[in-house]
Amino acid sequence: MASGLIISHWCIFLFIISCAANKIRQGEILRDGDTIISPKRNFILGFFSPKSSNQRFLGIWYADVQVDSVVWVANRDKPISDKNGIFTIEKNGNLVVKNGRGDLLWSTNVTVATMNSTGSLMDNGNLVIVNGNNRALWQSFQHPTDTFLPEMRVYMDGAFRSWTSESDPSPGRYSLGVNPHGSPQIVIWIGPNRRWRSGYWDGLLFTGVPNMKAAYLHGFKLYIDGNRPYFTYTAADASDLVRFHISPTGYELQQRWDKDKEQWTMIHSHPSDGCDLYNLCGNFAKCDVTNSQKCNCLDGFVPKNWGHWNVRTWSEGCVRRTELECRRNNTLRDGFLEIERIKLPDFADTVEIQNIDECKSKCLENCSCTAYAFVSGINCMLWSGDLVDLQQFKEGGNTLYIRLAHSELGKKHRTMKIVLISILVDGACVVFMVVLLLCKYKTKRRASKRINHMVTSEPMRSGEFSMDVSGAGDLNVEGHQVIGSELTFFSFSGVAAATSNFSNENKLGHGGFGPVYKGKLQCGVEIAVKRLSRKSGQGVEEFKNEIMLIAKLQHRNLVRLLGCCIEGEEKILLYEYMPNRSLDSFLFDLVKQVQLNWRKRFNIIEGIARGLLYLHRDSRLRIIHRDLKASNILLDEEMNPKISDFGMARIFGGNQNEANTNRVVGTYGYMAPEYAMEGLFSGKSDVYSFGVLLLEIICGRSNIRFRSDEHSGIIGYAWEKWDEGRPMDLVDRSIWDECQHDEALRCIHLALICVQDMAVHRPSISNVVLMLETDNIRLPLPRKPTYTSMRKYEDADIWNEKEDFSSNNVTISVVVGR
Repeated sequence: MASGLIISHWCIFLFIISCAANKIRQGEILRDGDTIISPKRNFILGFFSPKSSNQRFLGIWYADVQVDSVVWVANRDKPISDKNGIFTIEKNGNLVVKNGRGDLLWSTNVTVATMNSTGSLMDNGNLVIVNGNNRALWQSFQHPTDTFLPEMRVYMDGAFRSWTSESDPSPGRYSLGVNPHGSPQIVIWIGPNRRWRSGYWDGLLFTGVPNMKAAYLHGFKLYIDGNRPYFTYTAADASDLVRFHISPTGYELQQRWDKDKEQWTMIHSHPSDGCDLYNLCGNFAKCDVTNSQKCNCLDGFVPKNWGHWNVRTWSEGCVRRTELECRRNNTLRDGFLEIERIKLPDFADTVEIQNIDECKSKCLENCSCTAYAFVSGINCMLWSGDLVDLQQFKEGGNTLYIRLAHSELGKKHRTMKIVLISILVDGACVVFMVVLLLCKYKTKRRASKRINHMVTSEPMRSGEFSMDVSGAGDLNVEGHQVIGSELTFFSFSGVAAATSNFSNENKLGHGGFGPVYKGKLQCGVEIAVKRLSRKSGQGVEEFKNEIMLIAKLQHRNLVRLLGCCIEGEEKILLYEYMPNRSLDSFLFDLVKQVQLNWRKRFNIIEGIARGLLYLHRDSRLRIIHRDLKASNILLDEEMNPKISDFGMARIFGGNQNEANTNRVVGTYGYMAPEYAMEGLFSGKSDVYSFGVLLLEIICGRSNIRFRSDEHSGIIGYAWEKWDEGRPMDLVDRSIWDECQHDEALRCIHLALICVQDMAVHRPSISNVVLMLETDNIRLPLPRKPTYTSMRKYEDADIWNEKEDFSSNNVTISVVVGR
């Protein structure tokens, strides 16, 4: 709905001349093009079409907001295909929507017949039917769609349903409501399953939303209507336009209208991060986004399935390490472990007990009680069975007391002693290793002086690429040794031991040149082991290429090579281990891609661009990667990107800008046209690959898989949306609501410039970084891609490096094609 509503010109005309009433009386007909406006002109009721749709619906939207402003829809699952729809009050007093043929599409279904009813649109956005005695018979606030407004009552048995998509207001997969079990909490469901919950209401705030501030005069309030509790919300400033709604992608959004910027600003969005997803770590485990391994079992518990846990599949959760004493009829009593700043588990029972000691006793006397908490405003809370959906907060949250066997309670202190001893031992090991390395370095220096020749590669056949590795260290394949202080040589037996003899359990995946395994050195360092397949296309030269190249590279956005192994036919590289593996494993997975919000995606885009800038300009060697793609972008524990796999990389000389090869390597779908068809490559070839990757990150879809769709690829699809003036349709729906639209639009614009057919029309990577990080640089319009190499030597390079890109006195101008 970002591009707003397609509202008839009559609606706008009536609004301007102030001739619309706020009521519809029995017998009157509201036709498509007519509107009703609330007394203070806050809301409008009429027929509209959502974005990218010609279907017509009766709805209510903000009068002064033309962007994404529908708050209620009547015939949401029965659209009208033309502009002949009508809205009226029938003889029985019901509001109805009918199409031009008179078919009933929607009705208020009031059972009390009346001959004198009126439908009124109120200034709070509520549509109300009243009878002749001014008694309310029906109101839209009691039958909401996807939006919760101030003054609306949210009952425990009510729920909001998302739209199916921005262009389809029919009931979608997600619903938002209040769970009445125990103390109330707001819950998002996907079908029958929980997706997120707010934590319990303590009378002032929801305890599972750590940044929520308690307020007495505004915010949420809980009231009782007879036996029916309900929530209302009051804005801090009555003049503010504030709304809550459940998005088609399953996010609860609290937004405020910014009159100056004429856009909705985000106050809160939930789920806010990976740990906010319901029970991500499984039962008896807690999620902590500040931890490198964000899921950890509670003290006294161990993973239920160690194999799954070690590969970060946490859904099975944890189990008790020691059975409770009460279940073994032991005379020793169970005790409780205190955990602070925690999101309290789901499914609590509340008990009318007024102090924490009685609450503890109540839990102890029941063997099935697994935890308790005492929260001001709620009092005693008890849990039986599994503890579900725990999250560790930096600030806020509550204190939870978990029941453990008596023997488990002393282990924490013993563990601290072990940790202190380990620190002292590790310190001694570090000193020993430093001394050992110094001795090793001196030995290598003496050995290098005895080397009378350097081992060089075999002559390459005509047309194959070669690489100058002089000065990068010497590799003696026959002698099984690497000489040079920048790289460590490992024995094959040591690598095999680190990977449990290359077991399938340790296998991370399979790259273009062979399998990749997770390993662990004796010192405890985790590594990724790339074992060159004997059947792969990478021979000794490419392997040597990758070793010598990466050993020289040091940048936070490049993967770090730790060492290598060469014995017989075995050629192995050892890298730093990336716990989140490759970008494609998140980006193209419908479940995991929600963990890549817009901010993380933009940081990944910037990181890749900065890594390429280092390769092209700032490193000691000028390097063209030639195989940039999502599977070659690794993610560390903080989702920072690192470019990997330099087996196809090529070093350029000081003044060299391009080269030619008859041996085209890389991945089709990411190759620039001049490289795929003519063997010509340069820094602009990597820029083309970066443009494709940028579109994939924005769309959340693979260019390779796109080819099976109606479009020839992601570039053609992107150009179609750009040319239609709807570039934001490209944005992945899982991040659409929370992304910065100006930033996303600029990235789309930049991507289309990067994938221009001719290299001269693409920016250098230094200009790409500049345009990513500077808002007020004017971007040139992209040309329609034709997917063929049409290299013309007479074309001038519009990205001449001498061009002044000063941002002084330059206005923002990102032009969308039509």
